[in-house]
Amino acid sequence: MLLSPAIRSRSTVRPDTTATANEVDGLPLPQRLFAIAAILGAGALVVLDGAIANVALPSIAQQLRASPADAVWVITAYQLAVVMFLLPASAIGARFGYRRVFAAGVALFTLASVLCALSPTLPWLLGARCLQGLGAAAVMPLGLALLRFTYPRRLLARAISWNALMVAGATAAGPAVGAFILSEASWPWLFAVNLPIGVLVLAACVNLPVTAPTKDRIDLWSIALNATMFASFVLGSDRLPTNPLHGGGLLGLAAVCMVLLVRREMPKSAPLVPLDLLRVHSFRISILASVCCFTGQMASYVALPFFIQHELGQSTAATGLLMTPWPLAVMLAAPLSARLAQRVPTAWLCAAGAACLASGLALCALWPVHGSPALPIVLFTSLAGFGFGLFQTPNNQNMLLSAPKERSGAAGGAQGTARLTGLTLGSLLMSLLFGLLPSHSAVHWGLTMAAVAALAGSVFSLLRTRA
Repeated sequence: MLLSPAIRSRSTVRPDTTATANEVDGLPLPQRLFAIAAILGAGALVVLDGAIANVALPSIAQQLRASPADAVWVITAYQLAVVMFLLPASAIGARFGYRRVFAAGVALFTLASVLCALSPTLPWLLGARCLQGLGAAAVMPLGLALLRFTYPRRLLARAISWNALMVAGATAAGPAVGAFILSEASWPWLFAVNLPIGVLVLAACVNLPVTAPTKDRIDLWSIALNATMFASFVLGSDRLPTNPLHGGGLLGLAAVCMVLLVRREMPKSAPLVPLDLLRVHSFRISILASVCCFTGQMASYVALPFFIQHELGQSTAATGLLMTPWPLAVMLAAPLSARLAQRVPTAWLCAAGAACLASGLALCALWPVHGSPALPIVLFTSLAGFGFGLFQTPNNQNMLLSAPKERSGAAGGAQGTARLTGLTLGSLLMSLLFGLLPSHSAVHWGLTMAAVAALAGSVFSLLRTRA
């Protein structure tokens, strides 16, 4: 659902230009180029850092004398901090200005990277990773919101596709970059390299658009309920397969916090949880479609390595290579979908992309693997990745444009929350299947259910045509 000119004109932007607010539609060149460099550079930092840390876990565990199970918290602490503070960071950005809070997030992330590199013990490292997650929680939603103020409306799909391209590229390059650094230096350098990049990104942040702050009060009780809700949900989901009683209790606590948070936020005109935006049909459908597709993506990301190694008999190195076509296909589809979004209704484009994702996953689940070469799986995962890239850009564009401009930060926070919710549900699905079924059956059922989730995303996207 597109916004009327009356709604769009309520937003106030104060970029460094002499044009009036009503005449401004994005930043002028070359300021726009420096602004997009800051947004994409910061996004690459937080995505790459989340991807490269995985390969260093054995080295970290050995040097800091920690068990492998404890070392996994290096990843969990970062992800947990991000999901707990995405929505609060969006609200704080609206209150104090997107550029100011975005730059503060970059600065915090960079400083925390230095603390990670200097960590003498695992608890120190985990604390620094939590600080990194706080910085990333400000960068992720506000970067997407700032795109809307940086680029003219007619070029917004292109800018969002560049953001999707950056995420896919950083995700694909993460393990290789981490392995290269570890081959030449010790694990602290994985974090130390963020310092010069972070300083350059901070320097470019002065070119970001200045948005008018709101007068909405920051509700600390709502922030506490939100953080407790997501922490309980993530930890409960993780522990449910191994400790159903403890995991179920945490999920129950998450449900109670959600009810209390919704009741507290319902009367507000600009709530922390974007209930006002969820009342918009187009925005609500895009969120549901995003959760479904990210659930399918994560479930398949967990299932495919077992599928390739156990079913196809490939080595670990070959598995990494066979997984690479997926993000590469996303990178190929993202700019194409931006161009198509100018000619094809985004609802149809999202539905087609999600259907391609579902088809690729269904083919993986149904293909007779015994004695089969690996090439068909490469083609199927490429189809899935292409479909996901085709879906993601127009779906994110619709989420942004369905919200009033002054609520762009909340829209970005909701998009990030939908993504992380889908990733958590996908990993929980595979954990439950591996706990209930033999590995062979769990993998095939996981891929099948991932395909069903993606197909649901396609159906949800078609519902936008009825708005």
